[in-house]
Amino acid sequence: MSATPSRTQPGGPPGVLVGLDDDPHSGRLGAMDETTPATPETLRSVDLTRIGATRYKATNARGGVLPIGSGDDPDFSPVELLLAAIAGCGAIDVDLITGKRSQPEHFEVRAEGHKVRDEKGNHLVGLRVTFDVRFPEGEAGDRAREALPRSVQQSRDRLCTVGRTVALGEPIDYVVGEASTPR
Repeated sequence: MSATPSRTQPGGPPGVLVGLDDDPHSGRLGAMDETTPATPETLRSVDLTRIGATRYKATNARGGVLPIGSGDDPDFSPVELLLAAIAGCGAIDVDLITGKRSQPEHFEVRAEGHKVRDEKGNHLVGLRVTFDVRFPEGEAGDRAREALPRSVQQSRDRLCTVGRTVALGEPIDYVVGEASTPR
């Protein structure tokens, strides 16, 4: 459940919970502060539909579809998707920056972490993202190799939305309500 106290939304259907910070008329939502406007341009969402026992289909606004499972089938589990999102976000950042100098000959990224259960509940610890990137010989490859460490640092420290969100620890509100209603 949400770390913020919740209440029934006034005028909303019974049982629909919203965080105390949520005000549909303020233009700000949840943990967003007064300097962060909630606009259609900032909203990102996916819809999840059950397709079987512990199997789901995630669909994005562009129509992309991704199966999700519990880990008992070939589908990616939610933890694996989180790791893929962290790796993918960083990979895109690094590829965009270094690719301006030279295209890589080899580009692989591995995200890993240990799933633990302790007094804080289930979570990942020891998160690590390893970039194995090689560029061709020559001046352009040299420029890309030189840019690689800084591009990884920029992704970690400022560019990668997924990694930054995990690192900063943004609270998540879990609510019961109509999923088709955007915030």
